[in-house]
Amino acid sequence: MTQDFASREAASFGFRSVGAGERQNLVNSVFARVANRYDLMNDLMSGGMHRLWKADLINWLAPSKREPLALLDVAGGTGDIARRFLDAAPLSAATICDISAEMLDAGREKLAGRYGKRLAFVQGNAETLPFPDRSFDFYTIAFGIRNVTQIEAALAEAFRVLKRGGRFMCLEFSEVQTPMLDRVYDAYSFRVIPKLGAWVAGDGDAYRYLVESIRRFPDQERFAAMVRAAGFERVQYRNLTGGIAALHSGWRI
Repeated sequence: MTQDFASREAASFGFRSVGAGERQNLVNSVFARVANRYDLMNDLMSGGMHRLWKADLINWLAPSKREPLALLDVAGGTGDIARRFLDAAPLSAATICDISAEMLDAGREKLAGRYGKRLAFVQGNAETLPFPDRSFDFYTIAFGIRNVTQIEAALAEAFRVLKRGGRFMCLEFSEVQTPMLDRVYDAYSFRVIPKLGAWVAGDGDAYRYLVESIRRFPDQERFAAMVRAAGFERVQYRNLTGGIAALHSGWRI
């Protein structure tokens, strides 16, 4: 055999079908190309709304100001979630884990020296996390899980590395629930965002993939069912901005 079975399985890369083994390399290439403009593009694409959505995540997470807790932020290379968490929980520590070396470099540059030993950067794959069982109190992933090839494997790893009583939270683009907004959002996504990507980041194709990957991602109910299937309990979600994004929460009991 010239290929193993995993590499021959079909996976989606935006609206294209590719081999599962090929998909991760394609995704890695996208983020390697856009890392230096990633935060700026988030502001431009969302009109700054991503900042409010991330604040909503931390508010719902509600970390203690008086207890030292450990956060694992997966696919969090540029540090937006970890920074907010550490500011809200001054006795706690955070680990950013990202498969992209370029995104981690962008995060290190942005947060250099700001949190000292409270913040660590680790390169790793969400499907096979390089951490022991029951290591963290919180697991967060923001706008990253749709870029994982095997979402079920990533959710299983999230469950594994959380302590009993630990909490999983995911912020991700989702299915718009507000009539008419869905049409406006579709038009903006497919006509404007790739052009913005070409203009600002010099890579329209990367942002075309990111838009397409949103449409491939499971809707709110389907993703909540996947979170439950991974073993999490008390699973809930909240729609943000009419369902353009959604926050999902689950607990390892």
